[in-house]
Amino acid sequence: MSDGSVTTSRRDAVLRITLDRQTRRNSLDHLMIDDLVGILTAAASDDSLRAVFITGAGEHFCTGADWVSTNSAEGRPRTGDLVRRIPHTAHRVIELVATIQLPVVCAVRGWAVGLGCNLALAADFTVADTGAAFWEPFISRGFSPDSGSTWLLPRLAGVARAKRMLLLGEKVNGTDAADWGLIHSAVAPDELDTAADELLARLSSGPTVAIGLAKQAIAYGQHATLPQSMNHELSNLELSCRTADFKEGLAAFRERRDPDFRGR
Repeated sequence: MSDGSVTTSRRDAVLRITLDRQTRRNSLDHLMIDDLVGILTAAASDDSLRAVFITGAGEHFCTGADWVSTNSAEGRPRTGDLVRRIPHTAHRVIELVATIQLPVVCAVRGWAVGLGCNLALAADFTVADTGAAFWEPFISRGFSPDSGSTWLLPRLAGVARAKRMLLLGEKVNGTDAADWGLIHSAVAPDELDTAADELLARLSSGPTVAIGLAKQAIAYGQHATLPQSMNHELSNLELSCRTADFKEGLAAFRERRDPDFRGR
């Protein structure tokens, strides 16, 4: 039985996901990770959604996967468990957040550790309070990094800073995380909810199909040549030009007004 939960709610066209295990600073046990995979998988094919929001209940965002309970003397997994299971659980969470064709926003207060840190880094936009702490403690625990940290950190902050976080285990506060380019912005703690809501309002009122295709193209370009990326952009352009939002965007431009996108 899980002693935590992953809860969801809807506000307009935004799916709001809350990690709720406050007694363990929202660390994720197996059932919570499975629930998160299921929720994000369902969201990926829900045409009524236009944005996804992820936050933690209480004072912290997420302190990662619960390795203590996973490796307890009573329930220690058998050899090879990680190789079999993690691609479909923790790694799948990061993959879904990074590839789902909806903008994903995270709001981080308190600790964002390990899997929790990488969840925040994989989001399209993460807003944190200035005193939040981003930490990759893998090496200090005696094992190598996972859940996308060795891919995300060098691309977001550069190799030197990635090594500081991954090899030296340096903690990074919200202000520095924003300065390094790890996250979208850092704000005062009492401004966090407002900043996240304003960002969600902007994204969820945009041309959802075009935003999703642009997100996909940015990810594709991380491992493609310039000609390959431009060819990929052409295919996406062909799709986005067939949407109702494209027609609305042109009409709004001609009429010199703000567009009223419907996500279609």
